[in-house]
Amino acid sequence: MNESEPSLTSLISAFGRAYHSQFDTPKIFNDFIAKDLISLKEFNDIKENMVQGIQFFNKDIAEQFEGRTEEILKWITQIQLSPTPLARAAYCEKVLLNEIRLGVKQYVILGAGLDTFSFRHPGLEHTLKIFEVDHPSTQQFKKKRLEEAGLEIPKNLHFVPMDFTSKFSYQSLVDKGFDKSKTFFSLLGVSYYLTKAELSSLINQLFSELPEGSSIVFDYADERLFEEKGISNRVDNMVKMAAAGGEPMKSCFSYFEIENMLANSSLLIYEHLSPDDINGLYFLNRKDYLTAFETIHYIHAVKK
Repeated sequence: MNESEPSLTSLISAFGRAYHSQFDTPKIFNDFIAKDLISLKEFNDIKENMVQGIQFFNKDIAEQFEGRTEEILKWITQIQLSPTPLARAAYCEKVLLNEIRLGVKQYVILGAGLDTFSFRHPGLEHTLKIFEVDHPSTQQFKKKRLEEAGLEIPKNLHFVPMDFTSKFSYQSLVDKGFDKSKTFFSLLGVSYYLTKAELSSLINQLFSELPEGSSIVFDYADERLFEEKGISNRVDNMVKMAAAGGEPMKSCFSYFEIENMLANSSLLIYEHLSPDDINGLYFLNRKDYLTAFETIHYIHAVKK
């Protein structure tokens, strides 16, 4: 990762959210600020790369939509790029807002990327401390983009530069004002890139010193990840794209593996959403290409 550059996955995720906010109806998750954090050149570069890669995604679609750039982009974005980032963000924020009503005053976003929660919820500035944890280069890039967009960093938003996938440091959070009270974590789009041992160790570190009622929302891939092809081969494409981008997917889990891993850290599964559940909650009755990814599940786990 080069200095002042975000990870490719965070940029593409922001692209998917920005595209959805501007062009899709109805909205699953309306991140109306994402477009301000991506330059026109980056947006167009991603668009061009995706359209030029249509043969990789689906040769039949390439032939069917030949010369129709916008339809090709819509197909790739809605089939391949957007479904998981949109639905998991919608689910996570629904859970978070409920946790806030139940008294949570701290929110830690692990792998925050170009997250915009604090800017879309200015009313929480005096009641919720938000800690964005990510690679120093990604955070430097984001701060630059916020400045260029004229977005003032809220007083309750704290940037914590850390490669938490290698070594998690509570002291880095404490130095930014974190206290070990009831806390809500999000870990979205990360678990696939960790080994099972690394994910288990991270969750154990997160909750070992926190009180009961603290909780986490994360997504994970089930045991079919490296076998399932999915609609238009999109699951296999996702795995190949991650490897080609230098961020290979390393792990997938059965439900019982997840349950046991969480239990080892004194966490209980409060809610589990399967792909069918996710489809029913966020993708029913659409007239476009958006559907839930076949192998991706969401978990809300709470410390007992």
